[in-house]
Amino acid sequence: MAPQRRRPALPSLGGRKPNFREKVVDVLRAALISGELRPGQVYSAPALAPRLGVSATPVREAMLELVKEGMVEIVPNKGFRVTEVSDKQLDEYTHVRSLIEIPVTVGLATTAEPADVEALRPEAMEIVTSATKGDLIAYVEADLRFHLGLLALAGNDHLVEVVRDLRQRSRLYGLTALVEAGRLEASAQEHLELLDALLARDPERTREVMTRHLGHVRGLWAAH
Repeated sequence: MAPQRRRPALPSLGGRKPNFREKVVDVLRAALISGELRPGQVYSAPALAPRLGVSATPVREAMLELVKEGMVEIVPNKGFRVTEVSDKQLDEYTHVRSLIEIPVTVGLATTAEPADVEALRPEAMEIVTSATKGDLIAYVEADLRFHLGLLALAGNDHLVEVVRDLRQRSRLYGLTALVEAGRLEASAQEHLELLDALLARDPERTREVMTRHLGHVRGLWAAH
């Protein structure tokens, strides 16, 4: 029997740390990207705060930060509405990402130090573990760290920031459906497959895996 749909599983953030505010932003951003917080829906800081284990103030501050990123918009006297992303925008994001990420990643097959590539394996394993558990927010956070860490090996900080912005503007609406169908773990395994291709110094295999992976991502975006 397929598991029942659940309300967004936002992790508790009890216990303030030096990067506490940034962590609230990161968790809410991941919830938006994963589709746990749904497009078109209005959420208030007081309603979200108990699910994060914090007060309403840091949630409100985090949402205002996400307004600047275009991920939510203010609804006076109600809260914040999650912005919609059109199919045209998703196609454009995918096209730009493919123009950047595929050739850069293929280039790393011959230029990256094997030790630097291997250092990304814990992130890839966390992606698989999160997929197995159905923890979508942890999945998105680990996936972001993996891909930006991989691109960082090319030594171009501006390129990394461009891709970060594209990823943050997108939505992976289909993740919940993949969890319910038991298919998210198979998709997560592509990250390990990509590392193996890079470590084998195989540009063509790297291109094939990366192209397939981005195609799957666009499929997730289309599943809203």
